[in-house]
Amino acid sequence: MKIGVLCSRVRKEEKLLLEEFDKSGVDYFQIDDREIFFDLTQKKLFSEFDLIFDRSINYSHALYLLKILNDRGIPTVNTYEVVKNCGDKLLTSLLLEKNKVPTPKVKVAFSPEAALEAIETMGYPVVLKPVIGSWGRLIAKIDNRNSAEALLEHKDVLGTYQHHIFYLQEYIKKPGRDIRAFVIGDRVICAIYRSSAHWITNTARGGKATNCPITKEIEQISLNASKAVGGGILAMDLFETDDGFLVNEINHTMEFRNSIDTTGVNIPQYMVEYVIDKAKGKK
Repeated sequence: MKIGVLCSRVRKEEKLLLEEFDKSGVDYFQIDDREIFFDLTQKKLFSEFDLIFDRSINYSHALYLLKILNDRGIPTVNTYEVVKNCGDKLLTSLLLEKNKVPTPKVKVAFSPEAALEAIETMGYPVVLKPVIGSWGRLIAKIDNRNSAEALLEHKDVLGTYQHHIFYLQEYIKKPGRDIRAFVIGDRVICAIYRSSAHWITNTARGGKATNCPITKEIEQISLNASKAVGGGILAMDLFETDDGFLVNEINHTMEFRNSIDTTGVNIPQYMVEYVIDKAKGKK
């Protein structure tokens, strides 16, 4: 068996995963997506590998690379479809709605004028997000019309074409925290609370991680959300409300460095075991 580990920048997470591959005794090879190229006339690209494990932090690189590989029959974790579904917030929202997984209300517009009208119908505050992005970057909480007009103009003039898709999410008042649940295959292996005085609770933005017990409700909504986008190795960002949990976003190449000691769960070990089982055709 030979597994390719697709990386770009090797973070603490990738180092931990490579250590687990070393422990497993499985033959693996680290692939830097910045150093490879593909001849699309070749039909046996990467055929020496039983599976490619995607850990690239570059969404566009991973997306197209996985599409090339999957079209040529090379198994990957996660798959192109899953990465596409999770990397685009609009696609995620559509799939959650289609599969009746509770999620915040969303309105989408394609011009500043239509976006402003949508915001006014939702009522302030609302959250404006790029359809593609991570680590809580370029997200804005809009509290009034003046802020809305300024932000929409900036995105329209300065943003890339993706920022001309105005993804507007209802603002959910959180109890100073949200939840990240880690799903591997058909198991929710652990979860953390991410707490912050700021309305953005990402640990990448300073949120503090503490252990979150996995309740039946957390387990069920996390598994339902995973199934909706195609399954694999995923992390669910959940909101707590008086009416139950909502799935905010789904992460396909999640970070976990702050969650291992916090939960007492060896997350990279579970991930590597799942990848090896997939390569063997057991999952």
